[in-house]
Amino acid sequence: MTGRLDGKVAVITGGCSGIGLGAVELFVAEGACVVAADLQAEKGAILERRFPDKVRFSRCDVTDEAQIAATMALAQEAFGGLDILFNNAGHGGAPNGVADMTAEGWDATFALLLRGPVLGMKHALPLMLARGGGSVINTASIAGLQAGFGPLAYSTAKCAVIHLSRCAAAELSPQKIRVNAICPGLIATSIFGASMGLPREVADQMAARVAEVGPKIQPVPKSGLPEDIARAALYLASDDSEFVTGTHIVVDGGLTIGGRSSWDSTAPSPLLSAMGITPEQAEQMRAAVIASQAHA
Repeated sequence: MTGRLDGKVAVITGGCSGIGLGAVELFVAEGACVVAADLQAEKGAILERRFPDKVRFSRCDVTDEAQIAATMALAQEAFGGLDILFNNAGHGGAPNGVADMTAEGWDATFALLLRGPVLGMKHALPLMLARGGGSVINTASIAGLQAGFGPLAYSTAKCAVIHLSRCAAAELSPQKIRVNAICPGLIATSIFGASMGLPREVADQMAARVAEVGPKIQPVPKSGLPEDIARAALYLASDDSEFVTGTHIVVDGGLTIGGRSSWDSTAPSPLLSAMGITPEQAEQMRAAVIASQAHA
């Protein structure tokens, strides 16, 4: 099925690489016109050449409200309005833990990951109201659901994005503007390396490494790719989800289902291990119980 976004106009922040680029490509394929907002001007120019008349690039730092406002204005100027906002720009933020967290690192992380989406919605709102409604999609993370998947500031901000989406949905849904979040799992992008301060070339290599190891640590044995998140965003952007608001969709290959022993029969149970019971002993106990039931 194609044409799910025919006649729609979208703004996608972080739209020149990774998840954002995957969403730009898919949204255009489905009929949308897109403003790709990013700091990577060279990649933005390439997108405009790839999709003439369908994509406009806006150089946008989402920690700067004036640049956010200008990006939304470009959607109106270039394409006549705005129906979809995908707040996706981000990186790993401050790497510090509680003991060495700095006020500057904390504030910078929240300015990017939380304040940016808030101000994006603020400046998108009048344009969406003029079109009779719209859809806002915020990129959160499984790090916002469980500890251990990201640095402290990043994880806390992403948890806040999930609740922001819920609260904004309560406010805006009566005006036919739906708000939802996506929680990606381990996705093969350069965000991991870039967040460590590595050069872009090295960060891209790390993305390949993520694609290699991802299938080994989650129930679904495939790499998480930007297009996996883009397809979830397409659903939330389209009329297929017109009755969906104030929720989050986890797209993680089952990574947050539970510990490895919950889905890998060869992995030892942490509980049994703590009790000194080996996998072989556990299997013998299970077989004995089944045999006793059969003779009962």
